[in-house]
Amino acid sequence: MDWSWLIGRLSPEYLPKDPVTLGAAIGMPIAIIGILLAITYFKKWSYIWNEWVTTLDAKKIGIMYMGIAILMLLRGGADALMLRAQTALAQTGIELFNTQTFQEVFTAHGSIMIFFVGMGAMFGLINMALPLMLGARDVAYPFLNSVSFWLFFAGMVIINASLVFGGFSNGGWLGYPPLTGLEYNPGPGVDYWIWALQIAGIGSLLSGINFTVTILKNRAPGMTLMKMPIFAWSVLVAMVLVMLAFPVLTATLGMLALDRVAGMHFFTSDAGGNPMMYINLIWAWGHPEVYILVLPAFGIFSEIVATFARKRLFGYTTMVAALIAIMFLSFVVWQHHFFTMGAGANVNAFFGIMTMIIAIPTGVKLFNWIFTMYKGRTKFTAPMIWFMCFAVTFTIGGVTGVLMAVPALDFQVHNTMFLVAHFHNVIIGGVLFGYFAGIYYWWPKLFGFTLHDGLGKLSAYAWQVGFILAFIPLYILGLMGAARRINTYDDPSWVPLFIVSGVGVGVIGIGAGLMILSMVYSIWKRKKLADTTGDPWDGRTLEWSVPSPAPFYNFAITPTVTRRDEWWYRKKDGVAQPKREDYKDIELPKNTAEGVYIAIATGMIGFGFIWHIWWMVAVALIVVIAFVIRRSFNDDTEYTITADELYQLDRKARA
Repeated sequence: MDWSWLIGRLSPEYLPKDPVTLGAAIGMPIAIIGILLAITYFKKWSYIWNEWVTTLDAKKIGIMYMGIAILMLLRGGADALMLRAQTALAQTGIELFNTQTFQEVFTAHGSIMIFFVGMGAMFGLINMALPLMLGARDVAYPFLNSVSFWLFFAGMVIINASLVFGGFSNGGWLGYPPLTGLEYNPGPGVDYWIWALQIAGIGSLLSGINFTVTILKNRAPGMTLMKMPIFAWSVLVAMVLVMLAFPVLTATLGMLALDRVAGMHFFTSDAGGNPMMYINLIWAWGHPEVYILVLPAFGIFSEIVATFARKRLFGYTTMVAALIAIMFLSFVVWQHHFFTMGAGANVNAFFGIMTMIIAIPTGVKLFNWIFTMYKGRTKFTAPMIWFMCFAVTFTIGGVTGVLMAVPALDFQVHNTMFLVAHFHNVIIGGVLFGYFAGIYYWWPKLFGFTLHDGLGKLSAYAWQVGFILAFIPLYILGLMGAARRINTYDDPSWVPLFIVSGVGVGVIGIGAGLMILSMVYSIWKRKKLADTTGDPWDGRTLEWSVPSPAPFYNFAITPTVTRRDEWWYRKKDGVAQPKREDYKDIELPKNTAEGVYIAIATGMIGFGFIWHIWWMVAVALIVVIAFVIRRSFNDDTEYTITADELYQLDRKARA
């Protein structure tokens, strides 16, 4: 009997067979079952459902984003360790996995680190800090924020489910056709990749809209755009990029999916299609994506340097101008990713010059941070150490980026390990170091106690040393001609450099372990590390004016802003204690599980497309539409906290 109408192309042939993927496929379900049993044993289902799964509190949503980002960092880091171990050991006759599995691991590493580590950490920190910095009680659309997170979660589940059943894409983290076309990749791996990114990307687009509106409409009274913290500016320009770039990604992945499931020819050479169109489109999204990730990190560093140098940020106006310049220029450099593809000398020259120009506003920001520290009483806490490490690694990445902006040089090194080293210089040194600094900086505001400073510094040093060991050899190998995306090499003189690189990844792993250790140790010693003031760093912006951990309503009394660094000057002038009559009734959104249900149904749409189960796609789509309509007509979405209740809650929090 033909069951294909019910189960599509599901088949035992897609069970994992390679030892590496088989181990992951067995280990992941066992770990999930263990977690579920632990939750049941400790009777925490009700707490998790009511306090976390259904929450619309941006701070809790941010913590969940960050939790997934850290988990995926460990997963992506394990992939990186396997890749470097493979290249280090291959010429000794020890092969960890075959070429097919190597390409799958490489693709998974890139996709997970960009979409589920970088984007997850970014949205996590924005949710945690932005409303508090703006003097707002929440984001503009709390329910949309929940939907965004759970779509991100659904994408994460899909990308990891490929380990258990079906296999992952081997087409690279950007999925160039014809490698990702049906002719070369008929299995479900590419479809897993498409729908994991598609669903998470839609969540990112919704977040971009939400945070843009939050910044434009939810600022505290008196906070003009030029009185906003620089972090809010960095988020604003990044979210404008999200709104402009992610529809391109959605359309591009949609066309690739139609090529695969509906016999279209957008990106094939048959019937007038063109694979080069895909490469143009994916990089029209891909290069702004680099700045989407790094601009909020720049904003975090700006807040940290000003706080710990105990000075106003030098050149605030030029910092804002630099952010806006980067936003515009990021859309006119995408073709430097294919100088080698025969676009012509004039086109290459234009994009080479634009790439060099975009380094200018980036350099302006680094000099502004240095001038902020100049003659300041700088306190080198863990967040500042992360900044110092960033200044070194990102500068190396910036300089090598300008080198690669020269088309003649790029022609030689583009397809080598040199590019791999440059990209990681920028993404790890710029993005991850920035978000790690933000975690250490804002942790006490979220949890009520600081992270252990010594372990935080050790983690930063380990990441820095490991980074140098891991990627400086790759620059050298790239100049020597070592091509990227290859699992074994014939030249024995390259082996020592690959071994050093592998050791470097291991040292980075120690840094990640020290970070986890600092969190575990700090939770254990949370009473000793408690933040009893709400302002452990002597901060400058409004989030430090509320008790730690920040209450669910953020501000009992909406602050009024008269100048930049409002909280810093209030402390200088003497903080006035609120009076009973200052408290007013406030409205907050009710918790709801509808965002979870929408994400589950959307995940089922993706699963149906992956396995060609068309009835599932149709049913799940109807469910999504039904929940969206139901929510649209629901007027009972908020509850009121009276002034008396708020007064008592605030007194208790401040006690």
